[in-house]
Amino acid sequence: MASVKSFKALRPKKEEVALIASPPYDILNRVEAKDLVRNNPLSFLHVIKAEIDLPDNIGPYDDKVYEKSKENLDSLTGGGHLIKESTPSLYLYAQKTIDHIQNGLVCLTSVGEYDKDFIKKHENTRKAKEEDRTRHINTLNAQAGPVFLAFRDNKEVQEIHNIYDMIKKREPLYGFESDDGVHHTLWKVDEAEEINRIQEIIKRTDCLYIADGHHRAKAASLVREMKKRENPAHTGSEEYNYFLSVVFPHTELKILAYNRVVKDLNGLSKEEFLKRVNEKFLVGRVEGRYEPEERHHSGLYINGEWFHLQARKDSFPEGDVVRSIDASILQENLLAPVLAIENPRESDRIDFVGGVKGPGELERLVNSKEFVAAFALYPTSMVELMNVADAGLNMPPKSTWFEPKLKSGLFIHQLSEE
Repeated sequence: MASVKSFKALRPKKEEVALIASPPYDILNRVEAKDLVRNNPLSFLHVIKAEIDLPDNIGPYDDKVYEKSKENLDSLTGGGHLIKESTPSLYLYAQKTIDHIQNGLVCLTSVGEYDKDFIKKHENTRKAKEEDRTRHINTLNAQAGPVFLAFRDNKEVQEIHNIYDMIKKREPLYGFESDDGVHHTLWKVDEAEEINRIQEIIKRTDCLYIADGHHRAKAASLVREMKKRENPAHTGSEEYNYFLSVVFPHTELKILAYNRVVKDLNGLSKEEFLKRVNEKFLVGRVEGRYEPEERHHSGLYINGEWFHLQARKDSFPEGDVVRSIDASILQENLLAPVLAIENPRESDRIDFVGGVKGPGELERLVNSKEFVAAFALYPTSMVELMNVADAGLNMPPKSTWFEPKLKSGLFIHQLSEE
């Protein structure tokens, strides 16, 4: 069973929401973030990536960065740009692109349920990033970025869609279009009866799944332990026992491909390389640009040409929930044995390109001579991700790119009353 909780959000004034809302902290580097906020002092990037306001010789994990984050949050609050709700609420958050709509519930979820694995993970967290987000939450005494969650959209929870349809007939709290062309609309849900109804529906789910935000969830758990030790009157109901989340039905989420580009062919000629690839894949040249249209099919771009790669049936264990994912098949049957890229997380001979940039970006990178070849993958599905999490296993590295991304700064969860 999973649960959601309403809360008193700290959120932007309506007329400034488009200026304050920002991309997540971890999809931009320092230079990109600086450029994005150059003429926008209200951007929430000043809070979640405060190194952009400090000299370049100050590292992202320096004490000054966390202090600056706190200073910038206090400035937004003290300047009246952020307002505190007087009553606990939930929020419906709809994101719309040209061909896609997804509806998420902005809420709090339980750290205790995360610790007990009722909120399931699909990747390991890294200590440096755990410590970074823990220090950020602890310094701000607030969670500034949401964890992206999903639930299985089955017959037990179908009623949630009817409730969302009713909510969307009301006047929205916010409505704006971000620079990436995504339209964001949010509605406030503050009536106790409606909140209880939504909570009861979510309780019918066996669990929630982390789609994105493993380090934020882990940091919330670590902060809870710290604050629990410091609080002799701990009851389990304090705000630090929960973390900021947006929860979606899995059927509405869109995963794009997470493509690969490599810098060399491990000493092989193009002909030798294609011959080795053919051992595990059926290889065929295609005319024009190629994008995979089904599982176990991928694309290869090299020397101005596209090739279609189809994994041979005996080249992977179809019943294995991890090794049957296309990112695993490419890694185990090509990147490791042919190109000697054993650990894609650590190798400097490989890079990753979010599918939102399309195959044209793969062509550009290879044609620029920065990379010698590119691989276009078929997107992982939410069902594959949930099956991996249910098995208590990890997804292959860099195998999911969720789009659109959740904006930061729309809602902040304070861990104690100010």
